[in-house]
Amino acid sequence: MTTVFDLTAALQVELFAVLLTFARVGAAFMVLPGFGEPYVLSRTRLLMALGTSVVLGLAAGPALPPPPPEVADFVRLVVIEVVMGLFIGATVRLVLIGAHFAGAVIAMQSGLASAAFFDPAEGTQGSGIGNFLTVLTLALIFVTDGHHLALLGLRESYAALPAGGLPAADMAELFARLSADAIFAAFRIATPILLVGVLSNLVMGVLNRLMPTFQVMFVVMPLQIALSFGVLMLSLGVTATLVLGLYETSLSWLAAG
Repeated sequence: MTTVFDLTAALQVELFAVLLTFARVGAAFMVLPGFGEPYVLSRTRLLMALGTSVVLGLAAGPALPPPPPEVADFVRLVVIEVVMGLFIGATVRLVLIGAHFAGAVIAMQSGLASAAFFDPAEGTQGSGIGNFLTVLTLALIFVTDGHHLALLGLRESYAALPAGGLPAADMAELFARLSADAIFAAFRIATPILLVGVLSNLVMGVLNRLMPTFQVMFVVMPLQIALSFGVLMLSLGVTATLVLGLYETSLSWLAAG
């Protein structure tokens, strides 16, 4: 007795797996650092998401639910996968947000907060130091092959976040914890500049009390800016370590799942 192979059903299952994977991967590529930047062409991002979805969809097919018979169930699965992809991308995006926040704190403390420049990562005006730290973070991610870790995290995400389920409470708790880690890393990056700012403000206060007619701000402010830049350059090694550590932490929960 010969078994008839149903090619149409097999293609339907494979196509459904690729499309369902594309819902998660495409949504994640809209937010992931390096892939979801405003200056990345939409067609390029779409092609990368499609290629990644074909590879992951065929590999993760057994872990995906079967094609639902009802349209409403299919729409529900797609919406859940889009939310999952946006969540994964947002957790990794916290690295750039932390670097930008650290730059904003440094600019405010060093007296450069009013010097606004166009931020290509956010598409808006931002501080020059914040732009520098954001670009530095992106460069470090690609130089250390961190984008490969992001793609690996998307593959491992089906173990941590199975398709078809939406653990909203666990996702909210994880996002809150990673947000706290990003803020803590941002303040650790900005701590040397904060100390310089406190000391310079203390010196300006003492000089102002000793010589009330002396233009303390006019003389000390350029020195404060130059000293802040010097301390920032000296602490770039620590900054890179903190940023890469935060990036690894933002992806470690996927491997742990």
